[in-house]
Amino acid sequence: MPTMPSPSPSSPAAPSAAALRRVVLLVAGLNLAYFVVEAAVAAAIGSVSLLADSVDFLEDTSVNLLIALALGWSLPARSVAGKVMAAIICVPALAAAWEAVDTFRHPTAPDVTSLVLTAGGALLVNAVCTGILVRHRAHGGSLTAAAWLAARNDMIVNAAIVVMGAVTAWTRSGWPDLALGVLIIALNLTAAHEVWEVAEDERVAAKALAGEPVGD
Repeated sequence: MPTMPSPSPSSPAAPSAAALRRVVLLVAGLNLAYFVVEAAVAAAIGSVSLLADSVDFLEDTSVNLLIALALGWSLPARSVAGKVMAAIICVPALAAAWEAVDTFRHPTAPDVTSLVLTAGGALLVNAVCTGILVRHRAHGGSLTAAAWLAARNDMIVNAAIVVMGAVTAWTRSGWPDLALGVLIIALNLTAAHEVWEVAEDERVAAKALAGEPVGD
């Protein structure tokens, strides 16, 4: 679970809400643009893993837009927003599960060249987003933690798709593509759990600041 360190006298000053908002809106724009690209390619070549990954980009767009709205809110409000984002992160997992079930009987191998090139582009976009967000993930609680976790996990998935493309070229089977859908489900559920726990920590912190009991 990500930790949220408090700024110390020697730490860089926390960025303003306006600066963080500009950052997450930039990340949201990058994710939305590549969602369109990846979804179109996934539909054209019939790739389950690539389609699930494109939904990740749409999920990241939603998360970052929600962050832009929620920055500057109180701890209780941020806790609620964090839990909403945890639920949003589950969406691509459900999409991947639906595709996996739908193609389980007759998985077909997608076009490897298109698959690898598109996944490589996704890896590049997510690397840029991760680099942008890593400097800010300690300053927004569950908000920026959600965005950074999503981008980090997407890089893992993108790299796995590239590797899976090589396996598909070797086996000429659709099973590697299907198996990767299961990995995407696991990664997104893990991220959702981590964000939920950070949001719950903020709820407890808000109760403690208000002098309320924190045991319930």
